Amino acid sequence: MTDKGKKRIGVIGIIVENREEAAPHVNRILGEYGEIILGRMGIPNRERGINVISLIIEATTDEVGALTGKLGRLPHVRVRSNLV
Repeated sequence: MTDKGKKRIGVIGIIVENREEAAPHVNRILGEYGEIILGRMGIPNRERGINVISLIIEATTDEVGALTGKLGRLPHVRVRSNLV
């Protein structure tokens, strides 16, 4: 198996700035990739008007790229990933 097809453990951080508009789209996309998500934690920060979602994943780099790419194209959503 090449490195590209090798599953890796990682963390994806998602910041949602307009929950009412973005959350349904974020949740739909996360549901599509549910098989690679090992854990999920969401924390609202009402004072700043943002919500932070942290994902623990096990996936190939292609899967991570597809997930983060879809999320990153959504308005009011910022996403970063880190794999080991």
